[in-house]
Amino acid sequence: MPDRAVASASADFDLDLDGDTLREECGVFGIFDHPDASAIVALGLHALQHRGQEAAGIVSFDGAVFHSERRPGLVGDSFSDGETIARLKGRAAIGHVRYSTTGGTILRNVQPLFAELASGGLAVAHNGNLTNALSIRRDLVRDGAITQSTSDTEVILHLAARSRKPRIIERFIDALQAIEGAYAIVALTNKKLIGARDPQGIRPLVLGELDGRYMLASETCALDIIGAKFVRDIENGEIVVISEEGVESIRFAEARPMRPCIFEYIYFARPDSVVNGKSVYAVRKNIGHELARETPVEADVVVPVPDSGVPAALGFAQETGLPFEMGIIRNHYVGRTFIQPTQSVRELGVRMKHSANRAAIEGKRIVLVDDSLVRGTTSVKIVRMMREAGASEVHFRIASPPIMHPDFYGIDTPEREKLLAATHDLEGMRQYIGADSLAFLSIPGLYRAMGEEARDSACPQYTDHCFTGEYPTALTDLAIAGPKRFAMLAEAD
Repeated sequence: MPDRAVASASADFDLDLDGDTLREECGVFGIFDHPDASAIVALGLHALQHRGQEAAGIVSFDGAVFHSERRPGLVGDSFSDGETIARLKGRAAIGHVRYSTTGGTILRNVQPLFAELASGGLAVAHNGNLTNALSIRRDLVRDGAITQSTSDTEVILHLAARSRKPRIIERFIDALQAIEGAYAIVALTNKKLIGARDPQGIRPLVLGELDGRYMLASETCALDIIGAKFVRDIENGEIVVISEEGVESIRFAEARPMRPCIFEYIYFARPDSVVNGKSVYAVRKNIGHELARETPVEADVVVPVPDSGVPAALGFAQETGLPFEMGIIRNHYVGRTFIQPTQSVRELGVRMKHSANRAAIEGKRIVLVDDSLVRGTTSVKIVRMMREAGASEVHFRIASPPIMHPDFYGIDTPEREKLLAATHDLEGMRQYIGADSLAFLSIPGLYRAMGEEARDSACPQYTDHCFTGEYPTALTDLAIAGPKRFAMLAEAD
């Protein structure tokens, strides 16, 4: 049996339940030449809400003037009324949902960002993270640039503005060729909708079509919500330019093997999306099958940690023949801003989001399936909750390998010293969370679930640095000495 005293004591050092998860990245959407452009973008952002819940924004162009609405909070809080959409005039628009990985959640950081260049207006929305943004920003400021946000996205506008190329698309290419890291970008000019994907294809971006009008989105689920047709994935190192002439493809980086982020399949993308030709739901079920084959255990029932653990738990149950039960019920109406003024109330925080379904677990040996284990503090509380609801044994199975390294490409992971797998061995992690057993999916098992025979160590098929420590791009800003702050101005939210 686990050392529950160790688990209980360890759980008390950090009660930030919201910090014990992989943060969503961001989502982007854009459409060109549609009479209801801004309304379509708002619907697309609704479908991408899972990628960022802290802020949302839309910029439109009516043929003469750009219009912007950028607000903190959820899409439905700001873009569901007719008056707001009516202010966003024009037949072209782009939008963004945000979780702040670089820069705080203050209005000046909410995207899309806009600048007036010598060749016309340029609005930019970005999913991902630039790993040399701080270096570029310091050079720009040293040369006299005045920055307005603390977002890494702003350097794209500055680089485009400083280019000496005559055409705005050429300026945009100059900017992309100077940045490093992971990005999927949608941009709007006076005459064009532009999309770009980083040279490794780490962040996703797709092209869709609705009634002969083209659009760009982070995921296919955003196309589905408006009845649009999926055309294709934007390729790594590709720019697509959508204008009245149609769709033009430009390669701004040399062709190289694609390495999409494997966490899109494990956690980030919506289960009904298809990312780089693979059904996210099918991959997550395959992961559950592999997990069951690799980590069998005698038990009575399989219970997912909702919501992202559900498909993997279903695959685990199908592989083992064990019953699948919703032994945990998630409250979808608890936001991150709920006031938790005292320690005793904070202790109850996990029950506000997850509550035990006693009828499904009492007296049973349960297998809990979750998508990942980050810091472990929430897992401690869920295991404790299962025992208090009468589970006779609690076996934890994680549908991904141990997270050993932080991310620098748009996933807000804790520092390495706060990652449980980086500071504890398997037995130490088991004792920490208080489970009867703990097991992770192996890296080979993850690649098998992705449909690969094995991981190609010489040229990995996916970006998997959180597990392996092998980062696919330069991490220029890590080498900068001294404080890594973008601004000295503090603003109220």
